[in-house]
Amino acid sequence: MFLRQLRWACQPLRRYSTVISSDFASAIAELNKEMEVVFGEPPPVNQAGSSNAILSMSHETTFAPHENAEAKQGLTHISSSGEAQMVDVSSKEITKRVAVAGCKVILGEKAHDLVSANQIAKGDVLSVAKIAGISGAKQTSSLIPLCHNINLSHVRVDLKLNEKDFSVDIEGEAASTGKTGVEMEAMTAVAIAGLTVYDMCKAASKDITITDVQLKYKAGGKSGEWSRKK
Repeated sequence: MFLRQLRWACQPLRRYSTVISSDFASAIAELNKEMEVVFGEPPPVNQAGSSNAILSMSHETTFAPHENAEAKQGLTHISSSGEAQMVDVSSKEITKRVAVAGCKVILGEKAHDLVSANQIAKGDVLSVAKIAGISGAKQTSSLIPLCHNINLSHVRVDLKLNEKDFSVDIEGEAASTGKTGVEMEAMTAVAIAGLTVYDMCKAASKDITITDVQLKYKAGGKSGEWSRKK
């Protein structure tokens, strides 16, 4: 008896649910028709097509890493296979090239005073080091294997005693008219001059330090003029 009454009670609910479902389906159908009028009929999409579209979008949104000018240029003395190479400068323009480099030799008070008084046993330290620096600049391509053999038009090497820190300040300049720069020639000049100072003074002190071998200025070529900020 109870089950029969429950059955009759549920029949109106079923009819009401059917009416709601029918009205909802009709509303959805009308909305779809309006969307088709405005945007046109949607393309058929299956599961495989949807997956391919997602993969395509993921490929399209892949970003390549940013490369700056330095990364693109790379190291000129290394080939595409990673081997050392001498740079071909045949296509470069002939321009006047100038480079200035610097170096400091810290002698210490004892050695400094001996050099200042020209009492070093081997002789005139500054004069010998000057000649050594000039000779060194002309031998750069023999010392640095991938440097070009350059016809230098001028080499200057100056050495000056510095009483403030008991050192020798060295400055070297190289100049040429050609297709490649003379930075290495200028730095070789001051480095060889510094080593010569050390060699001539090492008997007086073992604490001598060669430091700050660096390019100070260059001009000419594709990169133009450059100077080190103080």
